[in-house]
Amino acid sequence: MPSATVAAPSASPPRTPPGARPVSWARARVLAHGAARPADARTVPLGEAAGLTLAEALAALHPLPPFDTSAMDGYAVAGSGPWRVRAVVRAGVAWNGVLGAGECAEISTGAQVPAGACAVLPLESVRATDGGLVSGPAPAPGRHVRRAGEDAPAGSRLAPAGSRVGPALLGLAASCGHDTLTVRPRPRVAVLVTGDELDRSGVPVRGRVRDALGPLVPALVAEFGGECGPVRHVGDRPAGRLADALRTAGEADVVVVTGSTSVGATDQLRRLLGGAGARMVVDTVACRPGHPMLLAELSGHEEPPQHAEALNRAEALNRAEAAGLAPSRWVVGLPGNPYAALVAARTLLGPLIAGLSGRPLAPLPHAPVRGRLRPVPGLTRLVPVAWEGAGAEIADGHRSAFLRGAAVGDALAAIPPDWTDGSPAPLLLTTG
Repeated sequence: MPSATVAAPSASPPRTPPGARPVSWARARVLAHGAARPADARTVPLGEAAGLTLAEALAALHPLPPFDTSAMDGYAVAGSGPWRVRAVVRAGVAWNGVLGAGECAEISTGAQVPAGACAVLPLESVRATDGGLVSGPAPAPGRHVRRAGEDAPAGSRLAPAGSRVGPALLGLAASCGHDTLTVRPRPRVAVLVTGDELDRSGVPVRGRVRDALGPLVPALVAEFGGECGPVRHVGDRPAGRLADALRTAGEADVVVVTGSTSVGATDQLRRLLGGAGARMVVDTVACRPGHPMLLAELSGHEEPPQHAEALNRAEALNRAEAAGLAPSRWVVGLPGNPYAALVAARTLLGPLIAGLSGRPLAPLPHAPVRGRLRPVPGLTRLVPVAWEGAGAEIADGHRSAFLRGAAVGDALAAIPPDWTDGSPAPLLLTTG
């Protein structure tokens, strides 16, 4: 629900893990998208292409429309009237005759216009006359005729590579003669939800909280265009359980780890990645919430050992290089608080999946944002907003652990440090 009286939280800066180098929120999106290499293309039937991404441009295999087509039910006429009816032409059946001056053919919408016809006279404009003739106002040349190729000549590019295959694109591909499409597959994503305090069903008992990210993250993966396997819940104790889970993540292209990204005693992810020789692409982001998010690349599905923190980073890299292993697995670390995790997923995971799928990084529209909010020096604030006229209004309920604003809002606004009430801000459009 929109509100102009959003409480201003403390302006204290977020904690940054030792050695981390925060990047700006806008830069983090670009880095996550640019780091990915698109998956190899494959050819699939049209019925299996929905939600995938074109690996090559979609071209028209024939002109659209393929022949001169009637845009109305009526009469295809030649010359001036009245006209004598020579034929009846229905959609799907061509008439091979040629109309001469003063002749016409009754015609259905979508039927091929006979040779010799100059226009189509709509049925409601036709008057019957004695002797089997029809009359009506003389239509302008070409009226109600869709000319062959006027929508698209043969060979023309109809959609660029990187387009997501939706219902309209499927229909377009079929209409111009395609039975298959060359696409990139959905990136495979494994989700590891960490924390000893989580209950997976019902009302949590005292001292525990309900897991919100187990349901939330797979839905986001699907929205982003990825393919998610079953969620695995990983306890913080005993030590080593997260390392085991990373090691046994199967054939996933991306492993999403929720929680374990900050600097607490049970936050293990950074130590594990450092010990496994991972390359940190994004190591914290100058934003609130979601500051401790991260994106790392593991070489050749390098398996974090049971005690990865004891493994020297340089030794791990040398071992991977000696084995000829190519970088091939991504790890996205999301904070454990639900709204912070949502922000981090839209910042890093969405752009990463777009890059792996061969799609461009989605541009962000700007709109005036109104409401009471305290900007934080040096940080981007991500807040849910709802449309209000030509602009957006900041919604209530967006503390780092609370999803109400995001659940009912229309977008996330990226509020820069110099924002003032009513000034434009970039918007991440959401589906809820």
